[in-house]
Amino acid sequence: MTAPIHATPAAPGRPAGVAVLGSTGSVGMQTLNVLSGLPERFQVAVLAARTLSPALLAQAERFRPDLVAVSAPPPPGVILPPGVHLAAGPDAFTVAATHPAVSIVVAATSGHAGIIPIVRAIEADKIVALANKETIVCAGELVMSLADERGVSIRPVDSEHSALWQALDGASPEAVERLILTASGGPFRKFPAEALANVTADQALAHPTWSMGGKITIDSATLMNKGLEVLEARWLFGVPLARIDVLIHPESIVHSLVAFIDGNQIAQLGLPDMRLPIQYALTYPERLAGPWPRLSLATQGMLTFEQPDCDRFPALALARQAGEMGVTYPTALSAADEIAVEAFIAGRIRFTAIPEVVRAVLEAHRPDGPLSFEAIFATDAWARREAARIVACS
Repeated sequence: MTAPIHATPAAPGRPAGVAVLGSTGSVGMQTLNVLSGLPERFQVAVLAARTLSPALLAQAERFRPDLVAVSAPPPPGVILPPGVHLAAGPDAFTVAATHPAVSIVVAATSGHAGIIPIVRAIEADKIVALANKETIVCAGELVMSLADERGVSIRPVDSEHSALWQALDGASPEAVERLILTASGGPFRKFPAEALANVTADQALAHPTWSMGGKITIDSATLMNKGLEVLEARWLFGVPLARIDVLIHPESIVHSLVAFIDGNQIAQLGLPDMRLPIQYALTYPERLAGPWPRLSLATQGMLTFEQPDCDRFPALALARQAGEMGVTYPTALSAADEIAVEAFIAGRIRFTAIPEVVRAVLEAHRPDGPLSFEAIFATDAWARREAARIVACS
């Protein structure tokens, strides 16, 4: 069940401090775009990224945070702006997420490395604006239990989960008949099955409506991304997998829907712009004016919907299967998918081999004991090795 959703705290007369984990990625940069328009409400207190890149240095120069955190060793001779401190090393993201000047942590990283910093942020009673799928996919049972225990707010940033959050508006899981996640269908929605084996990475990276990072764009093309979102929704909103559906909606205007037990359905609509859910996660429960374009349904025209084709796109069913098996199967799914996507982008396997690699890893996986963070990270390491072995043998 979702943790209580509280208003963003700030000392009287002072902007709330924000840590942006993954500040140089797509969601991180869009978060900074939103924050730059609300200087009276928020202060960028911490920036965190994998490397001390020119992009991160430029962000530090512009926003002058208290801290810049990088997980990789910084290059020698790099000088940060006056007053900006540096944390570097494997624990840097945890330092960033628990910084005393921070009220809200925007978790815009990707991958399993984001799990522990988010857990530490919850333990430090920070509000978490969550765009890191893996945290809830792999550890949702543990993370949401911890957030409930501490009364910490987990605010979804992904457009689909933000849409469900807004449509639910505090309704209990018992009032929900179905959660319906929408998906664009990706660039190959109309491709015949026999053509999918020959699609290229460039084709798969050309998403028809969203501008995103490479991994999530490939996952959108295979529908794995939607499968991961189904697993997230289960834990974020306390609704069983059997009551969570996916609907293909190529226009990406209806971001998700909630069907209630009384027969009503409530949907959230908007242009495909990540800044809308990002700002709502930051400002909840307030809605503030934003400078981005507005949706006009008259101009938009027809909105269409169809069922997903799980025969051509088996990743969606694989994700649901992993969720039903539980324990560390979702971790094996997610880790194997990362390796398979990397191999496809590098030209080592075909597009259609991505779900085949994931399926083989799931079939080989044998959980060792109950769910724990230790078991998650052990499974992550094993699944990556197993997926790499399968790729090398293919």
